[in-house]
Amino acid sequence: MNKNFVEELKWRGMIHDIMPGAEEKLNSGQTSGYIGFDPTADSLHIGNLVQIMTLVHFQRSGHKPIALVGGATGMVGDPSGKSQERNLLNIETLNHNVQCVQKQLEKFLDFSSSTNGAEIVNNYDWFQNFSFLDFIRDVGKLLTINYMLAKDSVKNRLENGMSFTEFSYQLIQGYDFYWLFENKNCVIQLGGSDQWGNIVTGTELIRKKTGKEAFAITTPLIKKADGSKFGKSEQGNIWLDAEKTSPYQFYQYWLNVSDDDAVHFIKIFTLFEKDEIFSWIEAHQKEPHLRILQKKLAEDITQRVHGLIALESAKLATEILFGKSNKEDLEKLNEKDFFALFEGVPIAELNKDELGNGLSLIDALSAKSQFLPSNAEAKRELKSNSISVNKNKIGEDYLIKTSDLIHGKYVLLSKGKKNNYLIKFS
Repeated sequence: MNKNFVEELKWRGMIHDIMPGAEEKLNSGQTSGYIGFDPTADSLHIGNLVQIMTLVHFQRSGHKPIALVGGATGMVGDPSGKSQERNLLNIETLNHNVQCVQKQLEKFLDFSSSTNGAEIVNNYDWFQNFSFLDFIRDVGKLLTINYMLAKDSVKNRLENGMSFTEFSYQLIQGYDFYWLFENKNCVIQLGGSDQWGNIVTGTELIRKKTGKEAFAITTPLIKKADGSKFGKSEQGNIWLDAEKTSPYQFYQYWLNVSDDDAVHFIKIFTLFEKDEIFSWIEAHQKEPHLRILQKKLAEDITQRVHGLIALESAKLATEILFGKSNKEDLEKLNEKDFFALFEGVPIAELNKDELGNGLSLIDALSAKSQFLPSNAEAKRELKSNSISVNKNKIGEDYLIKTSDLIHGKYVLLSKGKKNNYLIKFS
């Protein structure tokens, strides 16, 4: 039995605004709804996941989801939530980005269903031959300047100024909705709360051009409990592309969210049922140190974005860094994941000839790598039993040999639990 879409979003905290009549329309039978995605990069990031999950719930409720990838609007720029003009991209870059975004959306939505299979559309297809004169005649004359100026996305930019290009954005997005309404029987547009003005422009355009009703539902903008921006780390955006954000870094982001955020995020970003989630929340509140919610959240979302093998690798990497592990565990990571795990760790490059009959660990720590300031410091750390080679504790007389090399080139030195150093032998 299909779920009630609005009720599902409500208990998950995913409803911000809903246009009167939208719920009734959804409950009257299968409908089509769409969300637009911005192709200004060749990957989506976790800030897009709220909208992806909205489409997932829409499909699970028996409706047909449409993902609009804005090849045309990506050339114009959306002023919503921005303080300045965006850099506009050429068609070759946009086409590449559109293809990459489409592949990522295919991980979440079912495109094969014969009843409500998801569909991806690109608004460049209907705008590329739409002349400027035709546009201002057929679209521009239907909405007043006063109506357009009243939108928050415009008002918030008027003080510093905005170009006609970005001012026209709401007409372009409004026409997208009209085109989908006419050609794909799409009656609902979904999106973040910052898109409300643009979405309503679309419903108004549909009303004026057809005399019929269309509807809007928006989700809240996600904020972290401490006030910091959701989806950001010290390295910047958390991307869905493994080349931009490694599965380990992706997994760690969710594993390290606060308790308050975990309660919020597990409802939004997973498909676990209500009873399951609330039982985990109750258990988590009794024993927060076990981080039940964070683990469930990190495992579920990492597997859906990157797959089971990448999840297992991320969990292994976490255990290597923060649990008990050995050289064998390190060698289970492929070279790419191994290097990603220790990204940012101090690294020294030495010639394999240095190994000879064995490289003194004291030399490896100080003179050769300068990880530690002096031989004396290296000796003190060794005597206090705080130095490990490839996660194995060793003594002062230890010699690094060829057999210690991971992937034939790396040796991991550690001081205590938190200080890691890599030597790369080439």
